[in-house]
Amino acid sequence: MTKGQTYVILSIIFVIIVAVFAVTNVDAVEVNYLFWTQESPLILVILFSVLMGGIITASVGAIRFYRIQRELKRLKAENTKLLAKSEENGQTAERKKRSDLTKTK
Repeated sequence: MTKGQTYVILSIIFVIIVAVFAVTNVDAVEVNYLFWTQESPLILVILFSVLMGGIITASVGAIRFYRIQRELKRLKAENTKLLAKSEENGQTAERKKRSDLTKTK
């Protein structure tokens, strides 16, 4: 089983648990917002809370993903420049690797 499949299965199990929990709590509750109070079914409060948690988590993950992608792009460009510079100096990565191996023997 791959890592992606594991996440999908765990997500489905989590959604089922939240759905069962929400359906069993259908009583009306009083929700205090910053400037007003309103009665809402507890099922909506639970589902809205889970939805907002998912959106916030996904947003933070997306920001992190894009930062990592940008860093990877920068490092690849730096690697390409360094390889070109080493070839200009007459030393390829293969040749340097071989010379390092022979020095250690």
